[in-house]
Amino acid sequence: MTFDVPGAPEAAPRPSRATLRDVAHLAGVSIKTASRVLSGQPNVRDETARRVREAARTLRFRPNRLARDLRSGAVSTAVGFVIGDLSNPFYTQIAAGAERLLREHGLELFIATSDEDPERERRVTLTMLERRVRALFVVPVADEHAYLVPEQQLGTPMVFIDRPAVDVAADSIVLDNRRAVREATERLIALGHRRIGLLADRTGVWTASERVAGFADAMRAVGTADWQRWVHRAHDVGTARSVATELLAGPDAPTALFALNNRITAGVIDALAGAPDPPAILGFDDFEFAPTLGISVIAHDPVDLGRRAAETALDRLGGRTGMPQQIVLPTRFIPRGSGERPPREHGS
Repeated sequence: MTFDVPGAPEAAPRPSRATLRDVAHLAGVSIKTASRVLSGQPNVRDETARRVREAARTLRFRPNRLARDLRSGAVSTAVGFVIGDLSNPFYTQIAAGAERLLREHGLELFIATSDEDPERERRVTLTMLERRVRALFVVPVADEHAYLVPEQQLGTPMVFIDRPAVDVAADSIVLDNRRAVREATERLIALGHRRIGLLADRTGVWTASERVAGFADAMRAVGTADWQRWVHRAHDVGTARSVATELLAGPDAPTALFALNNRITAGVIDALAGAPDPPAILGFDDFEFAPTLGISVIAHDPVDLGRRAAETALDRLGGRTGMPQQIVLPTRFIPRGSGERPPREHGS
């Protein structure tokens, strides 16, 4: 529905892009001749070529390279990458690692975001494939990817990053999540902590499930059968801040907080700002200000995640066949002080 506003000027018509037909008409040549000039083909008179190029400049004509390449039988140089959220530096560092290596091989990385929405992930992924990308990278949110099988069978390499695919046999690059969290939790237990508040992403997120499993392994090993009561869910900074504030205000407050991704860690730090006697804090994912703030973290290299994904795709494009592989990359623990605090009742 539209509304007329009295006295308002009429909207100017939106300019349309010039077409090859427009260029040919202005230059006074056939479409075929205009195409030959603009694609650099020989056997066109100099004067004719000059008129075509001048017409193209005048009309600001920009060739549709993808359409031209597909018509001529060439292959696309584009690689698609579907990520969760551009504002999260974790994803942008993965993209940087992939892009650097792809660029060396004449390929270009194109990014679309799923906004952590499974339906949007499916939509933008299919759009990437419709544009004939040479390979596809996905940081998946959805719990079903069978719709990608036909495209995979046509030879498009697919690499799932940080989380494996579901219902499609594809290469994946993941972190050693379970072991990393188990060992970090064991560090807290060795300091005397038993009331460890774990703040994890939403149920159903593969990385969160793996990390919670590592926490459970360590807690069960010391006889904490009711470890589930210490697991809380927080997807973003605001939720993590609220959960951490509520936990620390309770009668059975945890003596340590373990945040299982960078956004959750930020929320926990915000909740503890100015606290005179804060609990121990551990985070999963390093971040820019963690050294300054003295936050102990499980660190890894997102750039390497992207680089390994690019290597895997290039291997497939180079002809490597065989079963899909899951590459598990290591993590490392960086002690900076916050994760080395003993429980309050043990003194500082």
